[in-house]
Amino acid sequence: MRIIADAFGGDNAPLAVIEAAVKATSELGVEMVLSGNEEIIRNTAKDNNLPLDNIEILNADDVIGMHDDPKEVIRSKSGSSMAVGLKALAEGKGDAFISAGSTGALIMGATFIVKRIKGIKRAALGSCLPTINGGQFFLMDEGANVECRAEMLLQFGIMASVYVENIVGIKNPRVALLNVGTEDTKGGELQLEAYELLENSGLNFIGNVEARDLMNGVADVVVADGFSGNVALKSIEGTAKAIMKMLKTAFMTNLKTKVAAALVMPQLSVIKNAMDYKKIGGAPIVGVKKPVFKAHGNADCETFFSALKLLKTGVENNMVEKIEDVLGKDK
Repeated sequence: MRIIADAFGGDNAPLAVIEAAVKATSELGVEMVLSGNEEIIRNTAKDNNLPLDNIEILNADDVIGMHDDPKEVIRSKSGSSMAVGLKALAEGKGDAFISAGSTGALIMGATFIVKRIKGIKRAALGSCLPTINGGQFFLMDEGANVECRAEMLLQFGIMASVYVENIVGIKNPRVALLNVGTEDTKGGELQLEAYELLENSGLNFIGNVEARDLMNGVADVVVADGFSGNVALKSIEGTAKAIMKMLKTAFMTNLKTKVAAALVMPQLSVIKNAMDYKKIGGAPIVGVKKPVFKAHGNADCETFFSALKLLKTGVENNMVEKIEDVLGKDK
């Protein structure tokens, strides 16, 4: 398996990407290809004693920044590390691509360079999030499509269900629609139309779910438009961080609370690890012809490596082919 990585995407590039790539070649048994300025990559690796013996480099002198217009990945920035890597994937020079760079540019590049699966209206971004019972749910879309049509939400549900069945291992996953209430009459025109489509889709659709119940394990797949999904995702991440900080402050108040903290530290560590995005690493862009993965923008080596492990699993499970098969049967 050959994974192409954008060496200059993300806040900690290229060092974090190089470190993760070196680790992946030895621990995951994959071939790694880095796209980016070859001279900088080699100098960075040399300065940090990182061997590049088994890693190929695709030279790309340009970089698409977080503030660049996403469309530039197929225009003025077509020579960027992200665009060069995506082109290599489209040409069959790798089995998957990963970047911690601009989400908008990556979705644009995946859509117009790698191309969408036939019949897919829009590619979407989704990821697994933890529940209070130790499980997880898959939220999609998380920001790729701020404006959606009802048929797009239906396809998100179908693609996410295939992903959860094959990656998470949950058969016949429960699918819910993120909404402002659980009644089937709630929501705007988009939610009402999407509800009807999902209800008649053949999926294990259980109805609407409110944001406050997402982490209670009520559904295995939660479908949302990109705006609502991104707000829900960021709210969960922000709340988790805030609660951990509040607990730390509370436990450091005095000697008595410090002793209490020592007693419950193992349990707190379990909670912290469950909410740690570094363990997940990022999210797949679902709906394109080849596996493309978005790693967290501030990914360090650990986070990027976690994303590589998840991406490897997706490739091994033939996710793209399985989504194509399911959508083909629905036609």
